[in-house]
Parts: sequence; C-alpha cells; structure tokens
Amino acid sequence: MKKILIYTDGGSRSNPGPAAIGIVFCNEKGQKIKEFSEYLGEATNNEAEYQAAIFALKKFKALFSKKLASRAEIELKSDSELLVNQLLGKYKIVDPKIQPLFLQLWNLTLDFKKVKFKFIPREKNKEADRLVNEALDGASKTQKLL
Repeated sequence: MKKILIYTDGGSRSNPGPAAIGIVFCNEKGQKIKEFSEYLGEATNNEAEYQAAIFALKKFKALFSKKLASRAEIELKSDSELLVNQLLGKYKIVDPKIQPLFLQLWNLTLDFKKVKFKFIPREKNKEADRLVNEALDGASKTQKLL
C-alpha cells in the first residue's frame, strides 16, 4: 500500500443543526476501496468537516492497523477551505470549539508516515457529499418514525 486517497466531507443543515460526515477511501489510482458515513447529531458545518477528517484517520488505523499506518502516505482531500488552510498553518484557529478538534486531528497525523491535506473543489468531492446527505436523510426519516 503506497498511497491512499481519502475524500472527506462534513455537513450541517441549518449550521448549527443536524450534521453528518462522509468518507471515501481510494487507492492511488482513484479506485474506491471503502466508504463510510455517520450521523453526528447537532454540530456546525466546520465541526462536521473536522469530525470527518478525524473519523477517516481513525478508521484507517482500525481497518489497516497502526503498523501499516506508520508506513502509509495519506492524501486527505476536502472541500473545506477552512480545514485545509488551518492544517497547513495559513489560517488561525479562533473558534474555541475547533481548537480541540484541530489538536486531535493533528495528533492523529503523527501515527502516519505522511498526511498531506489538499483542498479540492466541491464538484470533485461528490461521493463524500452524497454520503453526508444520505446520513442526514436517513437520520431525519428515523426521527419522523418515532
């Protein structure tokens, strides 16, 4: 396993409001390996974006082992300009709710050989976005049944 591409997205309806994450793991050729989504509950859009990246790195270690993670090169792709630029040190972290999420994500990167954060346009992140919306739609259907 040379390089893994991970597409992440987090979204919140009403911001803050019901939130979810979507993650797609691909090999270096861009072929999908696995996908995940999860309903978060109440969160802001930025919190959901961070939760998606955190979930992705944790899930990689759980699936492929910490030992393999230490040899893996990850390219984490996100359509969140804020997330990517904060992790690249271009933007300051002023939101007190984001600071612990930033630290958690940063500390997770230490378990990998290399983690590169890359900003991508929303139209190149359609699969992860679809997973977010499916999780949000599924949660709203579940809530209506109660």
